[in-house]
Amino acid sequence: MANIQYYDVILSPVVTEKSMSLMADRQYTFYVHPDANKTMIKQAVEKMFEGTKVEKVNTMNIPGKKKRRGVVVGKTAARKKAIVKLTSDSADIEIFSGL
Repeated sequence: MANIQYYDVILSPVVTEKSMSLMADRQYTFYVHPDANKTMIKQAVEKMFEGTKVEKVNTMNIPGKKKRRGVVVGKTAARKKAIVKLTSDSADIEIFSGL
């Protein structure tokens, strides 16, 4: 396993209609490093965002889609997505507050 630091775990937030509706339940969605596990994701969120306490982490592996351009057939990159649920006494994540 690669030596992954906490700042390398979270790659970007996911901004979709479904992820925005989950924010009402204090659940935030991120694309994460493919080798990161649930405990690494929990520690990264708690270190990167002050005052947050993670209750639960759900992860899913998203396989790449087949794409075709003329005769050439290829595949997009596979990703890993994490849905992080915060506790009720936790602070909100600020990057989602302006959306």
